[in-house]
Amino acid sequence: MCQVNVRAQGDAVTRVGRALGLALPTEPNTVTTSGERSALWLGPDEWLVVTHDARKASEIEATARAAFAPDWGSVVDVSANHVVLDVSGLLARDVLAKGCSLDLHQRRFSVGRCAQTLLANAGVVVWQIDDEPTFRLLVRTSFARHVGQWLTDASAEDEPLP
Repeated sequence: MCQVNVRAQGDAVTRVGRALGLALPTEPNTVTTSGERSALWLGPDEWLVVTHDARKASEIEATARAAFAPDWGSVVDVSANHVVLDVSGLLARDVLAKGCSLDLHQRRFSVGRCAQTLLANAGVVVWQIDDEPTFRLLVRTSFARHVGQWLTDASAEDEPLP
């Protein structure tokens, strides 16, 4: 998965979004999607642009850089910085709630929402991608094994008894 961090302010936000083919969300903890490309709001001037095609990083970087002018901006390929883990199913919210402080109730956290938080004491980005629900977790590479094991253990606790 291609992951590109974009930082911009003012009119550059609109220009970069237009150039990338999707509006960069300005409402906190939301996601905009167009085709295979999504932009996750990480802060007032920061977004994570993702797509499934890992070869698109340099294209996204070049497109965003060209759109910054005459304002400042920053764009960095962070694809190698995060491992992507998907957690899905009827108990997905319950499992994640064991290890993070987010309110994951479907009225508060639904498709198109994302947030940075700690899960099992590791920094992650949580993104709900569908109504199943499926949560996509972007976990720093160095914490991926820990979070994966924690998810396995937390999921086992919710298995029905024979």
